[in-house]
Amino acid sequence: MDSRRDFLRKSALLSLGGIVTKAVSEEKLNAIEKMSGENLSAATFILPPLPYAYDALEPFIDKQTMELHHSKHHKAYVDKLNDALLTTKNPGDATLEGIFKNMNAYNDAVRNNAGGHYNHTLFWSLMKENKDAKPNIPTGKMADAINATYTSFDEFKKAFADAGMKRFGSGWAWLIAENNKIKIISSPNQDNSLMSFAETKGIPVLALDVWEHA
Repeated sequence: MDSRRDFLRKSALLSLGGIVTKAVSEEKLNAIEKMSGENLSAATFILPPLPYAYDALEPFIDKQTMELHHSKHHKAYVDKLNDALLTTKNPGDATLEGIFKNMNAYNDAVRNNAGGHYNHTLFWSLMKENKDAKPNIPTGKMADAINATYTSFDEFKKAFADAGMKRFGSGWAWLIAENNKIKIISSPNQDNSLMSFAETKGIPVLALDVWEHA
């Protein structure tokens, strides 16, 4: 239980509404844990509810887009992951964390759908209502890390956008943390930096869906 919550805590450090490093509150952690399939230790995963209404992100993301992306696309990843696991020999830990650590032992169906489920769950949790579009500038250790690596927050935003724009085909842009350092990367399809074969490994901090339907 403690290791599972630690995994979720590390994966929920920042928010798209304001990437300010701070301890994740128990209330926030509980919400993200619920979103992650009610329990990551179960072999059967469920579609987590959004932590806000489908129209909460308007005018930036419309209700129809959110409803389609969550109730159709994300649900398909969850359903297909459960189907794939029924016909896949489990090498051990069938949690999302365990699947990622042993990714080479699973087929492409598990890889794509486990990644799709995790990536979208994190993505939803990183967004919040912000109708006034008030920017939140990073402070503290996160600001120090951004300035040390990218010289300024503006340059960081350019580099992050660039990672998404230059991802050939479908995939994700990421900010990851590893060994007290941050790095912007991208990954194809539904891969992420937690997977055992990832070229660059690290804890996902910020995620941007750059699939064509997004």
